[in-house]
Amino acid sequence: MSFSKYPFWEVVAHAFSQDVWKIMWPAVWDSLYMVLLSAVITFLFGILIGIVLSVIEKDGIHHIPVLNETVGTLINCLRSLPQMIMIIITLPLARMILGQSYGVNACIIALAASCIPMYARLVQGALVEIPKGKIEAAKAMGSSGAEIVFKVMLPEAVPGIIRGFTVALIGIISMTALAGNFGAGGIGDIAVRYGFNRFQHDMLLASVLVLIIMVEIVQIGGDLLSSLILKKRHLI
Repeated sequence: MSFSKYPFWEVVAHAFSQDVWKIMWPAVWDSLYMVLLSAVITFLFGILIGIVLSVIEKDGIHHIPVLNETVGTLINCLRSLPQMIMIIITLPLARMILGQSYGVNACIIALAASCIPMYARLVQGALVEIPKGKIEAAKAMGSSGAEIVFKVMLPEAVPGIIRGFTVALIGIISMTALAGNFGAGGIGDIAVRYGFNRFQHDMLLASVLVLIIMVEIVQIGGDLLSSLILKKRHLI
């Protein structure tokens, strides 16, 4: 149903109809699948790279100037690429790994590649905000570099890491919608094929509703989890 042919409220009401959601539900599951796998990959690699960046930076516990500049420059270059360009660049990589450059699984590579650099910087920011006195105290007690990272820095930075992951996860959700232009399926594909190409605005409204709900659930969940940890530590 199009706004040009039907009244506004009639189109809105039809967005909740069974006919619309019969098409929407498979796309919703595809989007959730893409978001879940991309989030796991982003979390693991983002944490790892963020730890490395915080350790080898100038004020880190093991400063390595050349490696710091190299990794930092690479991360900044990847972060500077728009999401659409990142998807285009990673399509050949997806073809090499999966044998195809379209579909849900191929899109996951692009989603992770785009969000890992951003999340790595957010993790680094959370780690470098830890009071230097705690790190110096751990050094004074003879703690090794690994013990400082895993027993002092990471536990202290958990609330910031969670907030950063919330931001990254919302970025992944927005990218799944964009990836619909490149044959990835999901909500973005429905919005483009039906909402834009065929002017079926009821489908477009349903797609927007799903994306809003997904983002709100992630944001509220991330805020609650971070607040619970801070309250448990009596910091708020």
